[in-house]
Amino acid sequence: MRRAIYPGSFDPITNGHVDVICRASRLFDELIVAVASNEQKKTSLFSFSERVDLIEQVCRDARNVVVMHFDGLLVDFARQREASAILRGLRAVSDFEFEFQMALMNRKMEPGIETVFLMPREEYTYLSSSLIKEIARLGGPVEAFVPSCVAKALEAKLRAK
Repeated sequence: MRRAIYPGSFDPITNGHVDVICRASRLFDELIVAVASNEQKKTSLFSFSERVDLIEQVCRDARNVVVMHFDGLLVDFARQREASAILRGLRAVSDFEFEFQMALMNRKMEPGIETVFLMPREEYTYLSSSLIKEIARLGGPVEAFVPSCVAKALEAKLRAK
C-alpha cells in the first residue's frame, strides 16, 4: 500500500491545502493529513480538535483520506504509520529552501521515506493560513480562499474573541 503523510498546522485549512489533498489522494492509496503541533507557531487560532474536525468535514467524501493529530518528529510518525512518502506543498520559490532542508534532514533520519512536493493550482499559490487569519481578523471576506465550513468557523471564532 502506498501511504503518504501530509503534515501541517492547518490553522485553518485553505483551498490550497484542499487542492493538494485532492490531487495527492489520487496518487496514493491512503493519505494521512497529519495535524501537527508546531511550537514555533504560538498563536494558533483553532485548537487541535477544531482543526481535525474542520479537515474531516472538508475531506468527508474522500474515502482514502484519514485525518490525525501528531506530536513529535514527523519521520517517527511516518515510520509508525508505515508511510512511504511525506507530502509537502510548495507555493513559491521562497518555500523551497526550507522545504528542501527539511526533506534532506528527514531523509537522513529515515532513508526509506521519500518526500514528494506538490504545488497547488496557480490560483492558490498566494494563500497561507496566516494571511487568511489576518484578512478574517480585519473583517475581510475569506469565502473565496477557504471551504465554507472554515469561513463560518473563522467568523464564529473571531466573533467570540
